[in-house]
This record gives sequence, structure tokens and C-alpha cells, in this order.
Amino acid sequence: MDLRERETGLHSRRVACHTQVLARQFTDDASVLRQIYWGALLHDLGKIGVPDHILLKAGPLDAAEWAVMRQHPEDGYHIVSRLPDMALAAQVVLCHEERFDGSGYPHGLAGKAIPLGARLFAVIDTLDAMTSDRPYRSALPFDAAKAEILSMAGRQFDPLAVDAMVHEEAALRWMVGIKCTQFEPPHTPVEGRGDA
Repeated sequence: MDLRERETGLHSRRVACHTQVLARQFTDDASVLRQIYWGALLHDLGKIGVPDHILLKAGPLDAAEWAVMRQHPEDGYHIVSRLPDMALAAQVVLCHEERFDGSGYPHGLAGKAIPLGARLFAVIDTLDAMTSDRPYRSALPFDAAKAEILSMAGRQFDPLAVDAMVHEEAALRWMVGIKCTQFEPPHTPVEGRGDA
């Protein structure tokens, strides 16, 4: 992805590391954490099949272009699901555009039907997107992004994932501030969250 559109690769590395901060609240299973990391890192892998005139388009996409773009979760899933021991990672790739209220794509999944890794990723993906410069707008401050995410709890985002973000605010605020792509935060599992 870096070869085609550098910001996508940088974004992917950031969100993979940042998603780990949240995931460690729910599990200390190294295999599960590794799969969530790889799912977050490879979430946009399917965009390699999106033509440059769509992927790199400066303006808004039309309906036909959106139809092509919306294929990327399934295209990425078809690649990652063929790799050994990557079933959970593949599910994160497939479900990373789903929304907690069922309004996402590609399958309109809702609530806990969306894998936990994808629900955690959704919060981090939005946090990174909002706090990063884009060609069409400057980065928002952390507090503005946090307020927007809080306002979407229960609709776009799993409230449990939003709570996890708030719990890890200090670490995430620091990581966002330096555009961190590697971080080993201290891990303290939060009681009662293992059943997510």
C-alpha cells in the first residue's frame, strides 16, 4: 500500500499499534493479540484492487466509485483468510467497515456479531483519521476527536470499545501526539471485560 499511497501505510501501522492498547484490556492471550494486530495492520489490504483513479481521487467518489471502494473489505479478507493461522485477523479485515448499529458494510453486521477486534479497531481508525492531516482538512485536536467518538457510542461504535478508549486516554493521547507506530504500553487487564 505504501507504494501506491503512502499515508495508507502509515495509517495502518499506527492503528495496528493503537488497537493493541485497547485489545490488551480484554485479553492477554498473545495469539489473539497478534491476530488483532495483523487484522488492524492489513485492514486496507483489499485496496490494492482499487484502481488508482478511485483510490487516489482528490474529490468525492460517485456511486459507481463507491461500489468499487466498498469491495475492499471482502477483497482483503479473501487474501488474508488464505494465510495460515490468520482466521481472526481475516475477520478483522472483513468487518472493519461494519458499524455497531448495523449500518456499515459489507454485511450490515451489528453489535456483538462484529468481532471484538473489529469493534476496537473502528474506534481507533476514526481517532487516527480525525487526528491526522488530510488533503481536504487539517487534523483535529484529540479532544475534538474524542468528543465525536463519544457522541457516536451505541451507533457507529460499540460503547465497550469507546469506554476502553477513555480508559486508555493518556496512552492514546501521547501516541496520537507523536504519530506513534510502535508502542508497548503497560498492560493491566480490566476486570469483567474478558467476555466481550
